[in-house]
Amino acid sequence: MIRRFTAKDGREVVLRAPHWSDLDDMLDFINSLVEEGVDITVDTKKTREEEVDWLARLLSSVEKNKQVAVVAEVDGRFVGQVEVSPRGGSSKHVGNLGISIRDGYRDVGIGTELMLEAEVQARRLGIKIIFLEVYATNERARYVYEKVGYREVGRLPKAVLKDDEYIDFIMMSKEIAP
Repeated sequence: MIRRFTAKDGREVVLRAPHWSDLDDMLDFINSLVEEGVDITVDTKKTREEEVDWLARLLSSVEKNKQVAVVAEVDGRFVGQVEVSPRGGSSKHVGNLGISIRDGYRDVGIGTELMLEAEVQARRLGIKIIFLEVYATNERARYVYEKVGYREVGRLPKAVLKDDEYIDFIMMSKEIAP
């Protein structure tokens, strides 16, 4: 366990590293996000085999200090995660962030706490700037990112085609103090 906190709705949240035992919860999680149609780049359900491969890569990268991953758990249930992956070469001080929260656990501070913990963990890897991309239509996520200090630094027009509509990616970044 990394730490615990009380969400705005009174539920106890545990932030911790991911484990192999999370596999089935993670598979259910990603597929529930796809079913819900949330603004993420994954748009098809994953098989158990695909999730095994993904989790194996994630755990290996975390173990080798090549990536940061933190999960949120409520009542023993996996409800969200954040990852920061450093870029390579002369950009290894820049990390790409991805975050997602299960329906029913949003808007209670879990995303904010995951973002802040990701910054703490990313510093260990020498990351000084965190970069993310967000759908221009995802106002809830943009609000959280701005609240914790991320600023828009650019746009990629028509980066996503969802439901026969083009959506811009908004690029945001934040310098994290040592």
